[in-house]
Amino acid sequence: MLSVQVVGLFVLCAVVDSGYIGRAGRRGYGIADIESYPEYNQVAVPVTSAGSYNSPPKYQYDYSVSDPHTGDHKAQWETRDGDVVRGAYSLAEPDGSTRIVEYTADKIHGFRAVVRKIGFAPSPQGYKELNSVDYFGFH
Repeated sequence: MLSVQVVGLFVLCAVVDSGYIGRAGRRGYGIADIESYPEYNQVAVPVTSAGSYNSPPKYQYDYSVSDPHTGDHKAQWETRDGDVVRGAYSLAEPDGSTRIVEYTADKIHGFRAVVRKIGFAPSPQGYKELNSVDYFGFH
């Protein structure tokens, strides 16, 4: 009987010393039991100067499209130097003429455009007046 009591005492001490294990599986949406936080090393040196943000803007571009299948014919160019923008574009109108727009923009005069049209639209053809009774087939 004494040996059963000694074994029981050892089992009791082992259970008390082990602590609460908890249930197996997911722990839920609580805060994780993290005792320490990861330490990150510096990867890159910060940039000390990225240049002047106040430098005047300067760019230029141009492009054109010429598609005989769809009849899409257009072109455009533009330049900017500081606060002055100059450019032009042209496109083929459905009536066969070409529209050309030349523009400038600055702080003093604002936006100004000159529109020209090259070529003439064909004159409208005469039409035959239809009787609605004949057209819709009503008698």
